[in-house]
Amino acid sequence: MKREIIVTSDGSYTLFVPELNESYHSTYGAVGESMHIFINAGFRYVAKNFKKLTILEIGFGTGLNAFLTLLEIAGKETEIYYHGIEAYPVEKSDAEQLNYPEVSGFPKAAQLFEKLYTTEWGIKQAVSNNFSLLKEKNRLEEAILPADFYNLVYFDAFSPEVQPEMWRIEIFRKIYSAMKPDGVLVTYSCKGDVKRALKSVGFKIEKLPGPPGKREFLRAVKL
Repeated sequence: MKREIIVTSDGSYTLFVPELNESYHSTYGAVGESMHIFINAGFRYVAKNFKKLTILEIGFGTGLNAFLTLLEIAGKETEIYYHGIEAYPVEKSDAEQLNYPEVSGFPKAAQLFEKLYTTEWGIKQAVSNNFSLLKEKNRLEEAILPADFYNLVYFDAFSPEVQPEMWRIEIFRKIYSAMKPDGVLVTYSCKGDVKRALKSVGFKIEKLPGPPGKREFLRAVKL
């Protein structure tokens, strides 16, 4: 798919896919949206109870959520195993144009971000002393997930309008089975069909105030 760089309202970049008429992140702020939904409501909510975390991301995309998570644990004792699944990996040439390291203002952020997107697909590798990454090029429908394994799921697929097959009950049932009891899933979508699908497989859902440009989003807990 052809991808174009666009500047979002908080100054951070994202990718736009003309073929789908869809961007990878909110045009109101790529970093702001990811921090609000996936880091604040997801990672920080779960990490307060654990020193070791297993994270699954559906839609690895630009690597932004993984990058922000990596920065969150820099200099801390928290250990993370991060498994990102992506059917259509972003090209290195596109990733190199993204300004997430500059926006973060974090020392050595550029080297960390480069390591994230240059690690080999299909091989678990250490990105830092407490962050290991497995990037899997695959469709979620075909991926084999371990049972009762993940503490946290970032569900960041393209929207239900663009990629409806990713928001089906069968998909959420597969993810539910792969999560540990009390595991948490966060996603930007708050559509009625999504809420009903999550509830039907056993999740307890919670609507939370959204980032700029979005009224609400969802946090779901495996009961």
